[in-house]
Parts: sequence; C-alpha cells; structure tokens
Amino acid sequence: MSEVWDTLIEIQDRLIDAFDATGTEIQEPGMDRFNQPGWLNRVWSSDSYRRAHIDVVDVRDSKGLWMMHCCVFPRLDNDGPVFGLDVIAGKNKITGFFHDYSRTTNPEHPMIEAFGDEVGKLEWRKERALPEWAQAIFSPHMVAAGNVSKREELDQLLELSLDSVDAYLTDIGNFNEMADTDEVKAAQNRYAHYQKQNPHTPKTMTSLGLDEEDVRVFVQECLFPDIE
Repeated sequence: MSEVWDTLIEIQDRLIDAFDATGTEIQEPGMDRFNQPGWLNRVWSSDSYRRAHIDVVDVRDSKGLWMMHCCVFPRLDNDGPVFGLDVIAGKNKITGFFHDYSRTTNPEHPMIEAFGDEVGKLEWRKERALPEWAQAIFSPHMVAAGNVSKREELDQLLELSLDSVDAYLTDIGNFNEMADTDEVKAAQNRYAHYQKQNPHTPKTMTSLGLDEEDVRVFVQECLFPDIE
C-alpha cells in the first residue's frame, strides 16, 4: 500500500469522472497506438472546451513509478487559460508536481487571477527557476513542488487538484464567443510548440520503459497536437 499512489489514483479517477460528466469521449486518429498495458490515454471534447486529455503511465510493478499528464484546451473562440497538471511519483513521495492555468491571449484573464489567489495559500509551494521554454507559456502562479510525502501535503495536493479542475470546468465555458479565433488558435499552437521543447518529457517517458519511437510520435502528434 502507498498513500502517495492512492492519492494520485484518486485524482486520476476524479479527473476522468469530471470529464465524463462534462464532455464526450472521442477517439482521436492514431491514439490507439498509445493505449497499451500500463499506458492509458483518453480524450474528451465538449461545448465548453475543445480538448481534454489525460495520459497515465503506470509502471508501479516494474519500475516503482507512476506518471500522469492532464491538459485541457479552451475552444478557439475562448481566451481562457490552458489547464495543465503533471505528476510523477514513486511509492513514498511525489518527485514532481506541476500545475498551472497557462495564458493563451490574455495573461490577466480572471481565471488566471483566481487561480493565483488559490495557489497563494499553499504553504509547501516551492518557487523554482523556470527554463526558457517554460517562461514563455506558464503563468507567474504555476505550482512546482517536489518531495511531497507528508499526509497533510498530500491532502492539500488532492484538494488543490480537484478544486482547480472543478473551477476550470465550471467557468471556462463562460468565456466562449468572446475572443478572436485566429488569435486563440495561434496562442494554443504556441503553447503546444513550447511544451514540445521540454526535454524532460521524452526522457522521462522512455525511462519508464516506453518505446523511444512511440514516445517521439506521441509527444509531437498526440500529447500536444498542432491545430491545422
């Protein structure tokens, strides 16, 4: 038994429940390749958001590690932020937890400001220098934490994750039909471009035992797909 893994799997299940409740699951072309034993990928769309994606690599038995990526993009007529949540953990601690409402065309969007108010309450939030690719897209309020293992820290993480996704899914549709489609499209593609510059994503995924070519195609075409 692992309190860390139990907490993270609860977050995973609650995220899936939230997307099932608010959207329709879709089968994206090519995604079947990346649903394998120990590797889960699901995608939803709704009237309120363009694309919600959850990606879980569960190699607890073979590698003693668990990783999750979750990302929600607004519709193209919506200048709201991109929801991002990434976690990697061993049995006894979360080694990396990253969460943000990342700007598209409006860095002072009210959803970003509300997110900042909430994360400002976290006592264990750790400031860290961001690489250039991350500075280009993340908000000043991004949560970046490591070595999370205490019960009270896990409880805060659980509460933050669930409250944050609930707030996002409740509010994001309020900003539909309020933005220039071409500008938002360019901003979302910009976000995807810089995320693909993160060298840790493919390195981590291959270290978990995934095929190198599968990871390359996945990151470029499925994890952060460009909008044509």
